[in-house]
Amino acid sequence: MADLEKTALIVGVGATAGLGAAYGRRFAAAGYRVLLAGRSIEKVEVAALDIRERGGQARAIIGDGGNEADANRFAAAAEDWAPLEVAIHNAGTNRRDSFLELEVEKLEQLWREHTLGAFLTGREAARRMVPRGQGTILFTGATGSLRGKALFAAFAAAKAGVRALSQSLAREVGPKGIHVAHLIIDGGINGDRLLRAMPNLREERGEDGLLLPDDIADTAFLVHLQKRSAWTQEADLRPWSEGY
Repeated sequence: MADLEKTALIVGVGATAGLGAAYGRRFAAAGYRVLLAGRSIEKVEVAALDIRERGGQARAIIGDGGNEADANRFAAAAEDWAPLEVAIHNAGTNRRDSFLELEVEKLEQLWREHTLGAFLTGREAARRMVPRGQGTILFTGATGSLRGKALFAAFAAAKAGVRALSQSLAREVGPKGIHVAHLIIDGGINGDRLLRAMPNLREERGEDGLLLPDDIADTAFLVHLQKRSAWTQEADLRPWSEGY
């Protein structure tokens, strides 16, 4: 495994069985120094330990990606370890509310985690990448990035905001050598968050009926490796068994 002496920052890491940890494992397997950022010290430390036990380089840092000081601290810590080459914003919190009963603070909570967090991660990463003229910034999207579903207005609004931010950022810093891409996860993820909420879903969906976190992470890594004459600005991922 080559040590590229470059850092991948993953903001929004929870359980080892989740997507954030999978992103970390994939980039660590390629030799990147991986900085995992999240709000739960127990979960993030376990995810970092798992990577180290596999032979990778990983550190945990605790904070809130929707907080400006924490977002700056995450990017600074990654840059101090080695040049920041990859930054991924991976917020996943969802909620179900009637539009008529949705409270402002609940709407704002998801906006802060998804939209504001994506803005802060993207801005702080770009500030460090642009002077070098290289780097990749990725955002985890969702079906809600494209369309709002009944009872999920807060999530759809927040994720649509992430998509719009990624497009604006891509058009500004792409010509400066920074690859920005938005990954629409158009389906359920076979990970800790969803299966804790819906423990029977994996059985109901059948084989490959949910997206596997490590397979999503593989796609993210391939997007990072793309040549700049044919960059992806947006990709949508869904299980092969799902009807289109």
